[in-house]
Amino acid sequence: MQESPSISNNKPVDISIIVPFYNEEENVLPLYESIKDVMEETHKSFEMIFVDDGSADGTFHVLSDIAERDSLVRIISFRRNFGQTAAMAAGIDHSSGDIIIPLDGDLQNDPGDIPWLLEKLEEGYDVVSGWRKDRKDSPISRNLPSLVANKIISLISGVHLHDYGCSLKAYRRDVIQEVRLYGEMHRFIPIYAVWHGAKVAEIEVRHRPRRHGRSKYGIERTFKVILDLIVVKFLGQYVQKPIYVFGGLGILCVLGGFLTGFWAAYLKYARNTSFIQTPLPQLCVLLFVLGFNAILLGLLAEISTRIYYETQHKKTYLIREKRNFDSEK
Repeated sequence: MQESPSISNNKPVDISIIVPFYNEEENVLPLYESIKDVMEETHKSFEMIFVDDGSADGTFHVLSDIAERDSLVRIISFRRNFGQTAAMAAGIDHSSGDIIIPLDGDLQNDPGDIPWLLEKLEEGYDVVSGWRKDRKDSPISRNLPSLVANKIISLISGVHLHDYGCSLKAYRRDVIQEVRLYGEMHRFIPIYAVWHGAKVAEIEVRHRPRRHGRSKYGIERTFKVILDLIVVKFLGQYVQKPIYVFGGLGILCVLGGFLTGFWAAYLKYARNTSFIQTPLPQLCVLLFVLGFNAILLGLLAEISTRIYYETQHKKTYLIREKRNFDSEK
């Protein structure tokens, strides 16, 4: 393996490749070599940012060995496992490329598809998303939940992609640098981009069966994704006016309280039905209490929103150490 020519880490590059690793010791070296071979053929300046997401095996040691030989490789190591989204956020925060390309560290994404992503970007798109049409995963535990989740995400967000879960994507920096990532929200970046006026395209990419290690995700991830989607929808449309959500719910509850109270009074005076013979009075009181509480919660959310926009954003990760970075970002 030849050492790459030195490059100043303060100098922007054309492309930043970001790869999160979590217990992928056997996959690190072959993935690095594959990425380097592909990127050198593009004749563009690039950097590789490898994020060790608190691995318990020898992943960090392999990454360190590579970083010692190749100054184009930057290493970020977390103190513990924070998850793929936090690792992706760290890579983006510490990248300098005009184009950012993340991919998985399990060798299932093919770096050979990167030139196709770049070619599509050149057509005037801001985001190009990979679609694993021929996916090499378990049909029941992985592919079916993913299919359902993608349908739901497209329906709710209004952004229609076949494969939100594919990590292999290409982003122009100006559409991603202000996006704050939490939970499993790295997959929703195309939605944020569209909401901010970006042009998004999708192309088919290759998907390879896992050769080493085991998958860290199961069917339970689908439920987490759906919950995160609710958050994304809220943040996208109501984060600046949360009173619309909580206040709207509160008004519905109050109206429900009036209706049930009116019906209870009608039964008593028109049908001689005592209040103690129907649960309507209790339901009326409950709805009024819920309604007023929801409205008050909305007011508190409005105050919290203003505090949020007036304070400094905190990171979602803690870095143990970094390699081959000339300055802190």
